[in-house]
Amino acid sequence: MQLVFDPEQEELRRSVRRFCDNEMPTETVRALMDTRDAHDPARWKRMAEQLGLQGLVVPEEHGGSGATFVELAVVQEEFGRAIFPGPFLSTLFATYAILDSGDDEAAKDLLPGIADGTTIATVASTEPDGRWDLAATSTTARADGQGFTLHGTKAYVPDGALADLLLVVARGDAGLSLFAVDPNAAGVTRTAVNTLDQTRPMATVELDGAAGRLVGTDGGATASMAATLDKVAVLIALEQVGGAQRALDMAVEYAKQRQQFGRFIGSFQAVKHKAANVMLRVESARAAAYYGAWAIAGDSAEVPAVASLAKAYCSDAYFFAAAENIQIHGGIGFTWEHDAHLHLKRAEASKLWLGDPTFHRAKLADAIGV
Repeated sequence: MQLVFDPEQEELRRSVRRFCDNEMPTETVRALMDTRDAHDPARWKRMAEQLGLQGLVVPEEHGGSGATFVELAVVQEEFGRAIFPGPFLSTLFATYAILDSGDDEAAKDLLPGIADGTTIATVASTEPDGRWDLAATSTTARADGQGFTLHGTKAYVPDGALADLLLVVARGDAGLSLFAVDPNAAGVTRTAVNTLDQTRPMATVELDGAAGRLVGTDGGATASMAATLDKVAVLIALEQVGGAQRALDMAVEYAKQRQQFGRFIGSFQAVKHKAANVMLRVESARAAAYYGAWAIAGDSAEVPAVASLAKAYCSDAYFFAAAENIQIHGGIGFTWEHDAHLHLKRAEASKLWLGDPTFHRAKLADAIGV
């Protein structure tokens, strides 16, 4: 594995950072937090037309760029730094669910709209019991002669109230399968729910006889969705690395400016220790997330293990960095007006989504045979 970024990937990083700095400063993030969907259609369109981010990993024959997971890693890290709101991660989730299904017809029909930004997609895999493993799926799919009808409730669906396309994991006679569902069709009820991280809305989706189009093979979602969930775990880890680095930068910058007892607080040994400990966590998290990205790009057999390792470690590292950032800022860090709490909320929410560190450490242990 070539564990460095090439010049084109570094240029992609610079382009995405400029886009985030210009289009999504924290003032804009805060404004979008007050909306139901935390989404700006105009910016979404510019992301697709100017940078091609929604179609970055979509194959060229379906309107995308055909880039690797490493290019996507660059984008996710920068979006984590900016606490980027909107349905980018959920749409990536859906993109990989389609690609991993191996269904060429579904890819031909569904991916072009994702690539050009006209389709916002998401995956409904989790249910109200809060379990993150697919074995807990109780939503049912019944063959009706013309297709499938779905019955059940999906919870914690990212951007579920906004999406134009739902990919639903349901259990049929052949086992777990993946279905494309029109969220505006009969039998589908979507309810937005309150979230700790207001930049990442979620919804509950109730399915009462909703029509579903099979994506992939009947009963094939156990394997395909396991691969997709590994990819999304690493995408979240990369986002967490970007957020953790930004939290560290904020803390160091403040420590160099704030004076107490006639000295900059960064000169106190206790503050130096805090910053050093955060830096150690951030660099270790970056190593784990980057290795996960290159493992996926190289289709390594290690992916199930390193994906869970990255998600577990980066979740803890981001929360630690965000919490220490608030501590170094002192009283101002606890206020709504300061941006430190935005990272703390994102850190806590992303730590829990698709499995907390305990869940992923158990998966890691299983993957390496402990």
